[in-house]
Amino acid sequence: MSKNSEKPLVRTAGFVTSSPGVDACPSDKLPEYAFIGRSNVGKSSLINMLTETKGLAKTSQTPGKTRLINHFIVNDEWYLVDLPGYGYARISKKERVRWEKMIHDYLLKRQNLVCTFILVDTRLEPQKSDTDFMEWMASAQLPFIILFTKTDKISRTRLDAAIAAYCRHLMEHWEELPGYIATSATTGLGKERLLQLIAANNALYEEYMKGKG
Repeated sequence: MSKNSEKPLVRTAGFVTSSPGVDACPSDKLPEYAFIGRSNVGKSSLINMLTETKGLAKTSQTPGKTRLINHFIVNDEWYLVDLPGYGYARISKKERVRWEKMIHDYLLKRQNLVCTFILVDTRLEPQKSDTDFMEWMASAQLPFIILFTKTDKISRTRLDAAIAAYCRHLMEHWEELPGYIATSATTGLGKERLLQLIAANNALYEEYMKGKG
């Protein structure tokens, strides 16, 4: 629990719906946060850890299991959105193109999308599919934050070195680094920081909507 809050950052969490495209997504009145990354980056495990709900997002050893836009509602206040992964997945080229269009349409058209969290496996060197996706997000002027996953799989020294190396790689092409948070679905590392970030953005979103009304 946050020291500055009288109530838990997550009180309730539940599945809402799976949508084949942005037009089929639920009402866009609540703020929402999308989670995306390469297949098998640990996205479902991280979502379950954040929401404190075992099995909320279905985990699998098979890459490409998430094939729809999955909405979960947290505290009846905001949506957490599980997007299909990119990179390696045993799907046809035609299906891969369809996925890409579905994801891009969602990210570009969803008016209540506050931020996208791009998950990156800390143990790997920078992957082209990750950096290409970040470049696309930046060119579209869509806000995102990197979540380094599976940090419990390596030592603290290796973790610090890996994140530093990743940042150096990005700075070869970027004028300014995107924000990032180190996370672990196993130890809970990064959980409170991430949820506090979402809570702060929810407050800003509420003020923004009041101003529009």
